[in-house]
Amino acid sequence: MPAEVLQTSTAVEVRDLEFMYGDALALKGVSMEIERNQVTALIGPSGCGKSTLLRCMNRMNDDIPNARVTRGSISIEGMDIHGLSVDLVELRRRVGMVFQKSNPFPRSIRDNVSYGPRIFGVERAGLDDIVERALTQAALWDEVKDRLDCHAYELSEGQQQRLCIARSLALEPEIILMDEPCSALDPIAAARVEELILQLKNDYTLLVVTHNMQQASRISQYTGFLYMGELEEFDLTSTIFTQPANRRTEDYITGRFG
Repeated sequence: MPAEVLQTSTAVEVRDLEFMYGDALALKGVSMEIERNQVTALIGPSGCGKSTLLRCMNRMNDDIPNARVTRGSISIEGMDIHGLSVDLVELRRRVGMVFQKSNPFPRSIRDNVSYGPRIFGVERAGLDDIVERALTQAALWDEVKDRLDCHAYELSEGQQQRLCIARSLALEPEIILMDEPCSALDPIAAARVEELILQLKNDYTLLVVTHNMQQASRISQYTGFLYMGELEEFDLTSTIFTQPANRRTEDYITGRFG
């Protein structure tokens, strides 16, 4: 582990992970450790396996026919997520997901945030506090507190993305996965989400897929570069962007390909 960062414990450990879609090998022996309360960025050209790796963390790939882990393991806080006793619903509560395009439910702002806690049995009396906490953490409360019963689709695209983040936070996850969370946003809305990511790392571990090299350098403490299903390099973001050990990494971050 790089020495410059204060030593923190490992939240996610990936070991020799291989993943296949049918006969196609999408991930080839990927190993990495994600540190708790840090932002880790995954970069690489389209089709290199970034989103596949991200979705392996909460087993969302399980829903794809003929998609499977063929070797290796993923442990979250020491728990093998492919163990026979793993509850998928609980795993996905612990490991939240924010997608590239905002996908609020066709419900009110309040119902979007309270939906998950209700499913997990939180009594109605406790929902208002959860809604306020999650929207505050997502830097959205002051903008919507007077219109919680308005339809989520009335919000701007950037606000909808922060609402989706709040929806994940309402379940009090330990890890938040983000798959290009700013790619559909204008620069101002994207900057708000980037600022939010930096705030959230105080309480959560974040893994963010991005095609934006500048964004990766701004928001992350660690960066992994994937190429054709392999993890070419993983290190401190400052090292990746100033002194990469791998020539292919240097070529990618300087725009020579990708």
